[in-house]
Amino acid sequence: MNALGKHLLLELKDCNKEVLNDLNFVKDSLHAAANRCGATVVSESFYQFAPYGISGVVIIAESHLFIHTWPEYGYAAADIFTCGNSTQPEAAAKLLVERLESKSPSLIELSRGILEGSQVSCEVK
Repeated sequence: MNALGKHLLLELKDCNKEVLNDLNFVKDSLHAAANRCGATVVSESFYQFAPYGISGVVIIAESHLFIHTWPEYGYAAADIFTCGNSTQPEAAAKLLVERLESKSPSLIELSRGILEGSQVSCEVK
């Protein structure tokens, strides 16, 4: 079986609460994760909630990286979706765990777009 992409779902518990509410830090962390996995960044959108919490996305040519933070709980949910074989999404996940200082991370990996019997490719142009 071939899949169009790999989707990593991250549960990041017991994170550093201060960095989870620092918009510039979270934005920089998502960009660093995209770069670490070898992705090509094409766009971004971030929003800081009052009194706390951030949602953000970095759009990559290979798909996307999302994050939602709940600083009051020391928790962040992130997902990394990449297509093709040119990226290493696990490297992006590891970087987010380290940067957010999660003491209790977990990861679920999903194959997306499973297409039996066909060649699958995802090229960056």
